[in-house]
Amino acid sequence: MGTPELIMVAVVILVLFGGSQLPKIARNLGSAQRELKKAMEEGKSESGSSEQK
Repeated sequence: MGTPELIMVAVVILVLFGGSQLPKIARNLGSAQRELKKAMEEGKSESGSSEQK
């Protein structure tokens, strides 16, 4: 995916959601990413502790 494609995707997102919605969407995506990383770390620690038993 090159620069022209990324620009087109950004324009489409801007048109669909509007400029005022973009910060809210970015915050939601960031919190979802943090939750996913947290869950993955918890899963690793649980599998690590069950292997030691």
